[in-house]
Amino acid sequence: MAAPLSDGERRKQISVRGIAGLGDVAEVRKSFNRHLHFTLVKDRNVATPRDYYFALAHTVRDHLVGRWIRTQQHYYERDPKRIYYLSLEFYMGRTLQNTMVNLGLQNACDEAIYQLGLDLEELEEIEEDAGLGNGGLGRLAACFLDSMATLGLAAYGYGIRYEFGIFNQKIVDGWQVEEADDWLRYGNPWEKARPEYMLPVHFYGRVDHSPEGVKWVDTQVVLAMPYDTPVPGYKNNTVNTMRLWSAKAPNDFNLQEFNVGDYIEAVLDRNLAENISRVLYPNDNFFEGKELRLKQEYFVVAATLQDIIRRFKSSKFGCRDPVRTCFETFPDKVAIQLNDTHPALSIPELMRILVDVEKVDWDKAWEITKRTCAYTNHTVLPEALERWPVSMFEKLLPRHLEIIYALNQMHLDRVAALYPGDIDRLRRMSVIEEGDCKRINMAHLCVIGSHAVNGVARIHSDIVKNSVFKDFYELEPEKFQNKTNGITPRRWLLLCNPGLADVIAEKIGEGFITDLSQLKKLLDFINNETFIRDVAKVKQENKLKFAAYLEEQYKVKINPSSMFDVQVKRIHEYKRQLLNCLHAITLYNRIRSDPSKSFVPRTIMIGGKAAPGYHMAKMIIKLITSVGEVINNDPYVGDKLKVIFLENYRVSLAEKVIPAADLSQQISTAGTEASGTGNMKFMVNGALTIGTMDGANVEMAEEAGEENLFIFGMRVEDVEALDRKGYNAQEYYERLPELRQAVDQIRSGFFSPRDPGCFKDIVNMLMYHDRRVLGFKVFADYEAYIKCQGQVDKLFMDPREWTKKVIRNIACSGKFSSDRTITEYAREIWGVEPSATKIPPPNLPRD
Repeated sequence: MAAPLSDGERRKQISVRGIAGLGDVAEVRKSFNRHLHFTLVKDRNVATPRDYYFALAHTVRDHLVGRWIRTQQHYYERDPKRIYYLSLEFYMGRTLQNTMVNLGLQNACDEAIYQLGLDLEELEEIEEDAGLGNGGLGRLAACFLDSMATLGLAAYGYGIRYEFGIFNQKIVDGWQVEEADDWLRYGNPWEKARPEYMLPVHFYGRVDHSPEGVKWVDTQVVLAMPYDTPVPGYKNNTVNTMRLWSAKAPNDFNLQEFNVGDYIEAVLDRNLAENISRVLYPNDNFFEGKELRLKQEYFVVAATLQDIIRRFKSSKFGCRDPVRTCFETFPDKVAIQLNDTHPALSIPELMRILVDVEKVDWDKAWEITKRTCAYTNHTVLPEALERWPVSMFEKLLPRHLEIIYALNQMHLDRVAALYPGDIDRLRRMSVIEEGDCKRINMAHLCVIGSHAVNGVARIHSDIVKNSVFKDFYELEPEKFQNKTNGITPRRWLLLCNPGLADVIAEKIGEGFITDLSQLKKLLDFINNETFIRDVAKVKQENKLKFAAYLEEQYKVKINPSSMFDVQVKRIHEYKRQLLNCLHAITLYNRIRSDPSKSFVPRTIMIGGKAAPGYHMAKMIIKLITSVGEVINNDPYVGDKLKVIFLENYRVSLAEKVIPAADLSQQISTAGTEASGTGNMKFMVNGALTIGTMDGANVEMAEEAGEENLFIFGMRVEDVEALDRKGYNAQEYYERLPELRQAVDQIRSGFFSPRDPGCFKDIVNMLMYHDRRVLGFKVFADYEAYIKCQGQVDKLFMDPREWTKKVIRNIACSGKFSSDRTITEYAREIWGVEPSATKIPPPNLPRD
């Protein structure tokens, strides 16, 4: 089989990225050499690949800076309503290639680097991923920033500049081992420190009530230092800002100690302050009630709100003097979107600033706060909902606790007036949960303090209205909305799958890059033999390229003609990697029982990180690697089946595996995955989905037609009915011989001969503890899943029909662009209109 074309070899082909002008190439070369010279003058005479990467990054950054300054000037002059997206996670991945794509520079850089005897792809690989997120929530925030800039919205992302992002995952003897992600060790060419905007953040202390008002005093101060990263829109010269805060100790931090002689100890104690931005908490869909985490949440909120208010007051370019002093218009100029409950403290913090500092009347302040804030709910799993102990608040944020109590009282008075005598409803709706340990329910705080509450897929938003926040929905139905998630087509099609983007552009033009709904035009080509062949060819090239990557990185040889069956996401019981694993074992047993029979060859790839403290998730990884070890080394199996665990799954690896996938596994228990966005990335990149009717799968099936996905298993109502009846795993185990065989093999140590009892916890959970309400009912969907996988095999043996379904899926994926999602947020929550206006580039005069 022919070796895959590298991007470098495809460089000369006509591309959707546009042909580079010679002037641009000369300019890039000149700039690159200047930056490289500067690096070498400083340090040494011999350039390393990293020097080349930095020279190229600085060259590309030069093209950003003028546009960045001009965009901010544009906003100050026009004074639009500004959108502030607050998130504890921004999972940005790499920046170089994305910036080149959005500025239309990729071909010029490619050509210039080629002329200099270097390889652009090799330089791109040197960049560290900015892994400041765990999974879907942080990656969604990154896609949203891209769309907000592309749609010309005056938007800012605010978060924390973690020194250590999501851990690097190593697999040692089949077990996950975590390593710190020291992503800043070589510096970050994309950020700009802004010490002139450093701000104080207060913790601890006490509250002083006096006739003059309320003061929060005797606090401990930590400084928040902003680092700005440019966020370019697609070819519209708009460059927005992501501002991440880093914690610094003030010079006098703990130096009272100095006066009693322990100066060294006092200086070392500065770490206590600076630890706030040291590390990202590595939990996904799980709440960990640690004081440091609460400090992080308040730190980002307190610094950001000061920044927002400063900008609201001054709003003239280059001017820091307050122009506005009245807060009446605040909600007309400011929208704050809370990405889950992590930035929920924005609500009491905005109240504190308005009432205590700006002396706004309490009721007026509450109206302003509600009109300004909006809340996105990302999960229905009870273990993920944030519920902070009151005692922790009392110590760390005493004034905020008072404000929350007062807000809750107002809220409960209103509920009591509407539903007299309904004590149970008051208890259910209170922000304060009574019990052995009094807790603050942050989701309830978000709902009462926001003017809009949204879920992230239609089925999820319905669950939010009908169960999670049912009482609140009955009280204020107009607040509740749905905003189905999306992904940016720039990174998730143009950047990661240029071959497919070219083939599409050839047929329908380039408009789909900023209007993904134009992919619908591909429906005209479903029976076009040339197009079917071209799409299949691109997929095969991507598979060859990924197979070569696996061989190089993992020393694993795979059959590039096999079906690439991929499940990549965080490892969690609800995502049911175990169901996938049981299928692999079932296939293995079928091959073993009749090796001469013809089988559709499959390479099953599973990737994802387990939270370090999540025992079951780590056991699942060990099981997958152990099953792979047995299957991959069995001579009877040969090329028919391989099971590969993709180590250290992250954004840059997703960009490689997703374009190569044939089958996308989206198999969570119905009603547990809020939306999913990996499902959308696979769909637009030409993989077919096997999945349950959960999250955005429901809408994907609606767009493409259910018959064009492989849908199986229980629906939400079936899961609820099974909960009422009582789920009994034993029943399925006894009734289904293939399931029983697989479970017995896991139990007996067939896959762990050196430690036969290794997987007893997994078997125990599947047999006896998966029965609880909100268990994930793996056995209940096993039979339907195995049967559905049979249909997958059957279609895969007919490449033409398979590719026709692929084309239909791509053509129907337009809804799942984050541009559509952000347009809906803009119009229906923030009250702003996206703008198609192009800001003039830096080399042209402004209007």
